[in-house]
Amino acid sequence: MTREVRGGVVTFFTMAYIVVLNPLIIGTVKDGTGEFLGGGSAPNLPVVAACTALVAGLVTILMGAFANYPLALATGLGLNAFVAFSIAAQPKVTWADAMGLVVLEGLIILVLVLTGFRKAVFHAIPAQLKTAITIGIGLFLTLIALVDAGFVRKAPATPLELGVGGNLAGWPILVFCLGLIAMVVLLVRKVKGAILYGILGATVLAIIIEAIADIGGQADATGKVVNPNGWGLNVPKLPDEVVATPHFDLLGDFSLLGSFSSLGTVAALLTIFTLLLADFFDTMGTMVAVGAEGDLLDEDGNPPNSQRILIVDSVAAAAGGAASVSSNTSYIESASGVGDGARTGLASIVTGVLFLLATFLAPLVDVVPYEAATPALVIVGFLMMQQAKDIDWDDIEIALPAFLTIVLMPFSYSITAGIGAGFIAFVIVKIVRGKVGQIHPLMWLIAAMFVVYFAIDPIKQIFGVS
Repeated sequence: MTREVRGGVVTFFTMAYIVVLNPLIIGTVKDGTGEFLGGGSAPNLPVVAACTALVAGLVTILMGAFANYPLALATGLGLNAFVAFSIAAQPKVTWADAMGLVVLEGLIILVLVLTGFRKAVFHAIPAQLKTAITIGIGLFLTLIALVDAGFVRKAPATPLELGVGGNLAGWPILVFCLGLIAMVVLLVRKVKGAILYGILGATVLAIIIEAIADIGGQADATGKVVNPNGWGLNVPKLPDEVVATPHFDLLGDFSLLGSFSSLGTVAALLTIFTLLLADFFDTMGTMVAVGAEGDLLDEDGNPPNSQRILIVDSVAAAAGGAASVSSNTSYIESASGVGDGARTGLASIVTGVLFLLATFLAPLVDVVPYEAATPALVIVGFLMMQQAKDIDWDDIEIALPAFLTIVLMPFSYSITAGIGAGFIAFVIVKIVRGKVGQIHPLMWLIAAMFVVYFAIDPIKQIFGVS
């Protein structure tokens, strides 16, 4: 029992960073109507943090109690960026609309799991194309981090430039650089909880620097940048309160079918599929990897209670949408707890309880500036990028679609665009090579839908639809 408790605690500390990063990603983006998550013209970061920790705690406890597996869950990085930048930010789309699509995605995955159809979907998409999606999301997160931290910025003559006028200036940028270096050192030294410790250390440094130098924020009350070398998002200072009664105002704030009217049917269906694609396959790989770490797999390489694990994961996806914190999914960081002795669901229950306790610490997220938190996204991007070795870059039939998938996500600032381009390119290359028989029927359908998605405006003009 002692090792289960210890393993659960280790898992919590290796993934607790999500309580800070999720508000940073989804809580700072305005939806298509100009409002932040939770409503209003200003971010509601403590509420987002509290709901993030609440859902992570509940679904992780469910994983431990129902599936008896040492696997923890929380809001998926990459998935939340997709929800924020590729769905909610679309014209006329509200946060409630976007979260409704997340709920639908989770329910669809649940049906696929219960009917066994998940295997058909899994085999329809080439494995290396799925890998490319993960890499592309990693680069997308890295770009978001570098821009939010002010390490790269928009420039008059070029799309982006280093710092301000091509130079790194200001104490906040130094905090970002030192935070990134600290995380790299901790990661290389294999310190468990490296990302969380890096965020905490950089935040403390930022508080000290602000107390001495009185730098202030970048923007004024209207949002106009008046101090380019100031802090992004929050001005770091000692909080008025560390522990407070959590508020869960986001619970139930979703519109199940709202996006079908704001996005259109085709775009909404493709969005649901994209969410499903990013969420569904990662789970299968994660549960196997965690099981392998603890020698929990059977002779066929499957973890015990795999059906129950997938059921909980799909419920977690829908629960994340219903709580307006984006899809929750299994975390590979669970392997750290398994490596420290966790072997049963008791470890997950311990991790879940710690997440529930973390809801009372939500006020702390108002202290963390972009410069202290975004180094974590760079590290996450690196970890995702490592999968590039699994793509056969000598095989143009998969390398070209994978390349387009990867580069278009950050360059178009759209995860959907990257996936769509990769799928269409895959089908075209197979046709040109005379290998039509290797194209799964589902790939034909998806590629056709993405063609319609990219050409929706000309199609509307042809049929006279406004």
